[in-house]
Amino acid sequence: MTAGFWHQVRAVIDRDLLRERRSGDVLWITIPFGALALLLVPLAVGTDAELLREIGVGMYWVIVMLFGVLVAVGKASKETIPQQDASSLLGLDPAAGFIGRTVSSAILLLAFEVVVGVVAVGLYNLDVLGPAWLILTMIIAAIGLALLGTLTASIVNSTSAGTALVPLLVAPLSVPLLLGATQAYDGLRYGHAIVSWVLLMVAVATVVAMIGVLTARPLQES
Repeated sequence: MTAGFWHQVRAVIDRDLLRERRSGDVLWITIPFGALALLLVPLAVGTDAELLREIGVGMYWVIVMLFGVLVAVGKASKETIPQQDASSLLGLDPAAGFIGRTVSSAILLLAFEVVVGVVAVGLYNLDVLGPAWLILTMIIAAIGLALLGTLTASIVNSTSAGTALVPLLVAPLSVPLLLGATQAYDGLRYGHAIVSWVLLMVAVATVVAMIGVLTARPLQES
């Protein structure tokens, strides 16, 4: 891939992050609602400290998956057909557009994970075990969800199915990411090997990335 390709990727990232700074959707809407969702759980299951600590990690990752996909899909779906046509006329490589939108979504998702993670640690009294592994898991999850959301939005934009297709595509594909993230934390907590779970997350992200790059042009032209 040439320097021009990565210059296009950087341009798309800068554009998407500029849009976020202007709209504040993630900062002022998604992050507060994600934190509120975590705060509502004790109202439903009670305030037993041990119970909350036991389910805290799982609830955190469920919230990340639910809201994270919304962030990625929302950002990618703003790429309307007229905007895609204009980008094509300007010579933007569809694969560069896909990678750029994915990276910008992953950055926003990572910010969401960090802020909501702080809330989860404080609310559920979670132990921060193996910080390096936790950070790696959060990064892989952010990338994986960003890839899923961007690919799904690209498919939806190229068909007449509308947003009804989103949960059908995202839900089953996000399960390995959710499973890998929760099991990795349990492995750290109980002293089990977690490399296989991390590799599962990497494998899912890699496959989705390959599909996204290879189908970027056909989806844009459809």
